[in-house]
Amino acid sequence: MKENVFDVLIYLFENYLDRDAEQAPDPDEMRTELLEAGFPQQEINRAFDWLETLGAQQPMRAASLPAFRIFSSEELAKLDVECRGFLMFLEQSGILTAESREMVIDRLMALNEEPISLENLKWVVLMVLFSQPSEEVAFARMENLVYESFPGYIH
Repeated sequence: MKENVFDVLIYLFENYLDRDAEQAPDPDEMRTELLEAGFPQQEINRAFDWLETLGAQQPMRAASLPAFRIFSSEELAKLDVECRGFLMFLEQSGILTAESREMVIDRLMALNEEPISLENLKWVVLMVLFSQPSEEVAFARMENLVYESFPGYIH
């Protein structure tokens, strides 16, 4: 079984991240459970680093002006036309702001996965919105998109 950091992130999100802080076990307990579930130590460490960086990012504030985005060659290599189009759709529909879009792109680029699949992009958007306390409505809208597309996606 070849698990990657993204598989660990999905497992953590579905099993821990949507709980209250009091209900979630401490990180050492989560690491132990992930090891027992068969995830490689290196991927577990990378997932926790990824989440730590996400948590350290500043809360989003609403953008007042529309923004135009030009993708770098590295971003173009990771994000195909479908993914870039979906990001544009999310921004135009109000689920993402220009700032949240940048957070999503930052977290996608931090994954050692090339190219990024549309399914993984949706999960990263969901995780970014979840991490932002002022984005409950956008998170709920995105959650509907993710779970409508992937019924029963559980590790």
